[in-house]
Amino acid sequence: MPFLKIIRINMGKGLKKELGLLDIFCIASGAMISSGLFILPGIASVKAGPALFVSYLIASVMVLPAMFSKAELTTAMPKSGGDYFFITRTMGLAVGTIAGMSSWFSLSLKSAFALIGMGAYASLIMNMPLQVVAVLCCLFFMMLNLMGTKHASHLQIFLVMGLIAMLLIYVIKGFGHVDVHRYVPFLPNGAGPIFATAGFVFISYGGLTKIASMAGEIKNPGRNIPLGMILSLAIVGLIYALVIFVTTGLLEPVVLRGSLTPISTAAYVSMGRPGMIITAVAALLAFFSTANAGIMSASRYPMAMSRDKILPSFLQKLNLKFKTPHYSIFFTCAFMIFAILFLNLETLVKVASILLILLYISANVSVIIMRESKIQNYQPIFRSPLYPWMQIAGILGGIFLIITMGRIPIVISALFIMGALLWFRIYVHVKVKREFALIHVIERITAKDKELTSNYLSTELRQILRERDEIIEDRFDYLIKKAQILDAEGQITVEEFFKRAASTLTKTLDMKAEEIYSSLIRREMESSTVIRGGLAIPHIIIEGERKFSVLLARCKQGIKFPGVTSGVKIVFVLAGSKDERNFHLRALAAIAEIAQQKDFDKKWMSARNTRELRDIVLLAERKRVGMPSK
Repeated sequence: MPFLKIIRINMGKGLKKELGLLDIFCIASGAMISSGLFILPGIASVKAGPALFVSYLIASVMVLPAMFSKAELTTAMPKSGGDYFFITRTMGLAVGTIAGMSSWFSLSLKSAFALIGMGAYASLIMNMPLQVVAVLCCLFFMMLNLMGTKHASHLQIFLVMGLIAMLLIYVIKGFGHVDVHRYVPFLPNGAGPIFATAGFVFISYGGLTKIASMAGEIKNPGRNIPLGMILSLAIVGLIYALVIFVTTGLLEPVVLRGSLTPISTAAYVSMGRPGMIITAVAALLAFFSTANAGIMSASRYPMAMSRDKILPSFLQKLNLKFKTPHYSIFFTCAFMIFAILFLNLETLVKVASILLILLYISANVSVIIMRESKIQNYQPIFRSPLYPWMQIAGILGGIFLIITMGRIPIVISALFIMGALLWFRIYVHVKVKREFALIHVIERITAKDKELTSNYLSTELRQILRERDEIIEDRFDYLIKKAQILDAEGQITVEEFFKRAASTLTKTLDMKAEEIYSSLIRREMESSTVIRGGLAIPHIIIEGERKFSVLLARCKQGIKFPGVTSGVKIVFVLAGSKDERNFHLRALAAIAEIAQQKDFDKKWMSARNTRELRDIVLLAERKRVGMPSK
């Protein structure tokens, strides 16, 4: 059957970039609005009382640092696998294994919990067993996701827009029936439970950043991911606060605490049975959207982990027709069905909340490590504001929320982490080695004269940037890849520099070094090749046909060019035969365009080695004019 045909993928190739800003907003919003709004208020109000809506607001503020951090990391590394991918590249495979399994586990459980909630609300309008509804819906979404991301995202837009419209009707109608006496006393158990409840409902915002797991399928990720996240948090956070505030004012505390369908129960007070039915339908839409978005996002984690050999290789395979990771989707949905049928979801949701908070802490730590590693090819389009104070606040806030969650969920979470580490030790450690950014930080601090790192991470980030920016190599890129690079120590004369350049170019040009040196000196005597302070582009015409070569050079102390007071620190040497005159002019234009870019000189001087010097040129934004690759 064609449906069963599969292909293997590497580095995210094969996934279609089909998701735009509206898709991102609806996937993130739909992943948030479900059990956190339609079930948890009844449970959470026991501790927080009428101040419950404040707990939701606190939780939304606490998620801000992680949102900004994930937006930065994802725009730098827009690959499927989201936080697993960048945590692995930042802190290594051991931490990445924990992160990947925690992300998949927490998101899958949140989706399973949404399906359970769907069964509870479905019982208000139809007579079907709760678990039967949940399992059937899980199978439906599994088939929908197997058929392609775009089909699932189209449904997501319909679900979320309908849901928001219904919730706005509920809020508008409900405000006129609110009893202000139900907010007294506002803090029946003191201020402490508000923060503990904020940790409990924190999972309500768990879907916000999970769009990062689908980064490989998003169009223009540098713009759409951060903007989609910000819009989702602002709108959903406001909806949460308004709906919870109205619900608290409509229901007696004893009724609210005992209800598994608090929104529909409150809607009956303000709008009668039609209102109850409307909100029940809204709840079903919410649970549908959360389950749909959850499967879309969660299934990308096993696929990404499989690519890195953390999980068996079959999980990375794509369906040839639909380009979806069908084995990963099967695996995720099978676990969700198992959770629906056999697990105590209320306790596990607390565990999922702790794991989610740990992931958010890890995202904040990752930004600090990536920035302090000074890796040249870490180039996020969006940068988190207020660095590093935003990240420090997120780390401390996350630790505080975990402490308030209680002993049993913390113990279960610790056991889960130990299990992930055991899997890493047995299955992963013996098979895979990977460079990560933390080593670069250690290198900067402890080994200034010795490189502890290879070029693997830098090369991988370079490839990611080329894919992100849709850079198509031209002939100039090809020459830069092969170009020799001189990194001169101390201050030298232009004659000494030209001798070194000529000696380096002699092999690629098949000429004697003396001839190249003479041509460079003669060209410099005709007119200076220093085009601005600190930059020179010596370029010569040589004998022969179809010859062209580029040499890159840096001299931190400066090269003494005649007639120039300050030393030249950046040099591009071009040498080509007469028949290459047109390309010669194009290469000059390309270098001029690159050298005019903001912070080019700073990047060039701060590059730690010749690999980074080469990457500065290869990744520079410039107009590529369709020159042949060779």
